[in-house]
Amino acid sequence: MSPESFWEKETSRLEAFSDGVFAIAITVLVLELTVPTVDPSVSLGQGLLDEWPSFFALGTSFMTILIMWMNHHNMFSYIRRTDRRLMLFNGLLLLFVVLTPFTTSLVARHLSDVDARTAAAVYSGNFLLVAIVWNGLWRYCSRGHRLLGSEVTGDQVTAITRQYYVAPLAYGAALVVSAFSGLASVAVILIVAGFYAVTASLGK
Repeated sequence: MSPESFWEKETSRLEAFSDGVFAIAITVLVLELTVPTVDPSVSLGQGLLDEWPSFFALGTSFMTILIMWMNHHNMFSYIRRTDRRLMLFNGLLLLFVVLTPFTTSLVARHLSDVDARTAAAVYSGNFLLVAIVWNGLWRYCSRGHRLLGSEVTGDQVTAITRQYYVAPLAYGAALVVSAFSGLASVAVILIVAGFYAVTASLGK
């Protein structure tokens, strides 16, 4: 086996493991959906409306994790080699990915009550940690082309690095905003998700 084939195999194993974690995280909130209990005083329609926090959490969690998975896939299209530090970085990133359904459910259930700002702080804080680790992972892999493919250009590295800087800045702002308005903080995060959905669809 050539050195190139060996490293591609190792990278593929890391991606396969990551894909499995993303797949579990993206569907876990469906377990919280329950069939509404209908009685003479509550219609089925009202029961479904009462479940809106769970539907909101499932929808937003599914979309944000899907967008993270797409960007993760794009990032690894540039990474051609792996080492133990990359494995640790990637594992830490996946930790905060799997926390996303919980923090999304938390903010969905408290977005309209007195704990909205606290829930939004937890929600935005988790995304900020995702962004910090994500940037750390990319910087580690890209510094000196340490783990990148030989065909990756310096201009590509610079463009991706700048693109990734948007997340920690925006999520940091969302964390600050959460002290004043939970809804506004969540709105910032969803806007950033939209930005990365576009960039992911235009990726390599």
